[in-house]
Amino acid sequence: MERTIVVLSGDQTGEELLHEALRVLDPAVIQYELEQLRFDLSLDNRKKTENAVVYEAGAAIREHGLSIKAATITPEEKNSVGSPNRILREEMNADVILRTGRRIPGVRPMPGVYAPISVVRMARDDAYGAKEWREGDENSLEEQAFRTERISRGVCRSVAQYAFLHAKRSGAKVFGGPKFTVSPVYEGMFKEELDAASQRHPEVTYDPQLIDATFALLLATSGEPLVIPALNRDGDLLSDMVLQMFGSIAGSESVVVTLGEDDAVSAIMTEAPHGTAPALQGRNIANPMAMILAAGCMLSYIPEPAAKRASRAVYESTLETVHDGIRTSDLGGPAKTTEFTDEVLRRVRAKLDIWASLTE
Repeated sequence: MERTIVVLSGDQTGEELLHEALRVLDPAVIQYELEQLRFDLSLDNRKKTENAVVYEAGAAIREHGLSIKAATITPEEKNSVGSPNRILREEMNADVILRTGRRIPGVRPMPGVYAPISVVRMARDDAYGAKEWREGDENSLEEQAFRTERISRGVCRSVAQYAFLHAKRSGAKVFGGPKFTVSPVYEGMFKEELDAASQRHPEVTYDPQLIDATFALLLATSGEPLVIPALNRDGDLLSDMVLQMFGSIAGSESVVVTLGEDDAVSAIMTEAPHGTAPALQGRNIANPMAMILAAGCMLSYIPEPAAKRASRAVYESTLETVHDGIRTSDLGGPAKTTEFTDEVLRRVRAKLDIWASLTE
């Protein structure tokens, strides 16, 4: 069966690393047919279309359910096209962003870090997309800046439920939470849903902490597997720190999840958690690991056995490549971007051929 995937092009090294991930998704490599539906989300095209292309891409993700996205530029100037990520997540009606820090073979993590740590973050609302304005004379110290933020109980409930389900699947405990003592109305809503999810899942250990304590205690972790539910802004900051604790922000994929009825996944968008790294553009030295893992992650959401096998082959081949010392410079190795991908391709092909021979 052929599946349609939505491919979202991006900017600078984001586009270069997407190319490496698509090399891995070649049907000749993974032995599974994929049809690509492409959208150009480069900054130039977003400006040219006044973000219409982003809304079209979001509708396509809703329709087809599977997507992989390159890193994109969010312009700094006011009244520009803004972040495509916010628009895509809203158009997907996304609930959760999942990022998991895990051991990178042969790369030394922060002391005490052993088991996976997953950050389950709100995909919408909170500080992102908030209305902002200023009042008063801009040349006066009396000028004030304002921002309106909101969260919904529906998204709070989805994040809380997903966190406990993910913890149950991974044998982890749910750890952390919002600063509800300072914000009992706004952040307190999220805490209420976390407490309610704990009651629905008594088999999962629940260790609530304020967000500032969560950051501090992570630096003294004893190495147990954790799932950390977070508000959108808190989770953005927290996930970058967690991934770096394992050696590199390029060491894991990011997945945006839309949940349907009975908490079933109805759409996903996978990507690298890092940005476009303009200083690395055109130099063939950027680490493609996160984008390749994003490709493997996307395959894991396809129910056909052939796609599941391909997903496993991509994950294993990527981690084995690092383990065997073929690493880009950020991980202390001499490999070029394309050399790393070449080795992953070789291993994926070999694994799938061997597994096929064992089942014939």
